[in-house]
Amino acid sequence: MLDKLVIQKKVCMLGPFAVGKTSLVRRFIEGHFDDKYLSTIGVKISRKPVSIEGCTVNLILWDLAGSEEYNGLQTNYLQGAAGGIVVCDLTRPETLKGWEYYARRLRQINPDARLVLVANKADLVEARVLSEDDLRRAAAALSDGTVDAPSYLLTSAKSGENIQNVFYQLAERLL
Repeated sequence: MLDKLVIQKKVCMLGPFAVGKTSLVRRFIEGHFDDKYLSTIGVKISRKPVSIEGCTVNLILWDLAGSEEYNGLQTNYLQGAAGGIVVCDLTRPETLKGWEYYARRLRQINPDARLVLVANKADLVEARVLSEDDLRRAAAALSDGTVDAPSYLLTSAKSGENIQNVFYQLAERLL
């Protein structure tokens, strides 16, 4: 009898400061949300296995600081990443530029990296300023002809909306 195939894939969590990268990882790994904000300094690495299509994908999640002061280090952290989850904040329109910025940085280092774009804080309905059209245009702009435009998902680390889908969708793309 054959053992189940197990592969490991490095995935970087990318996006500007305070878009919810750490909260998304915490919700996925630990299953809870903490509204006490703690800024990531440098990188925090977590691991979680995901079962897809008869195999296990061990996601090695690199939660990178969004601060510009870490950008020199961030280039080193992107080495070897098979995929990225690029996050913006639905309540802060300036963070949508991060989708292109971080996706392009990852693809400069790893041209075949698979991406999932995330528009976080969907639970803050009254404060939302980014529209579906804004998100569609930004996602479509990332298609370079060699790699399909990544899809995007609306998420809420607070409510748990679409959190599992984000990580499972990326794991499927990494197979």
